[in-house]
Amino acid sequence: MTNITVYSTKMCPYCVMAKKYLESKNIAFTDVDVSSDYSKALEMVKKSGQQGVPVIDIDGQIIVGFDRQKIDQILK
Repeated sequence: MTNITVYSTKMCPYCVMAKKYLESKNIAFTDVDVSSDYSKALEMVKKSGQQGVPVIDIDGQIIVGFDRQKIDQILK
C-alpha cells in the first residue's frame, strides 16, 4: 500500500489540482492543511526544504509542486 501525504492550503490552486488529479485516479491520500497546523508545516519544510505548497510525499519521495509526470512515475 502506497502512503501519500499532500501538504496543502485551501487557497492554493495547484494544491486543488494535485488533489483532484489523485482523486481522478482513485488514489487514496492524506490531505494536510499546513495553514492551520504549524507542526505539520514545519514537518513539510523539513521534508522538502521548501515553504511553498503543494508538497507531495509518496512513500518518502518528495515532489514540490504539482507535477503529473513525477506523480505517475513514482506510482508506476
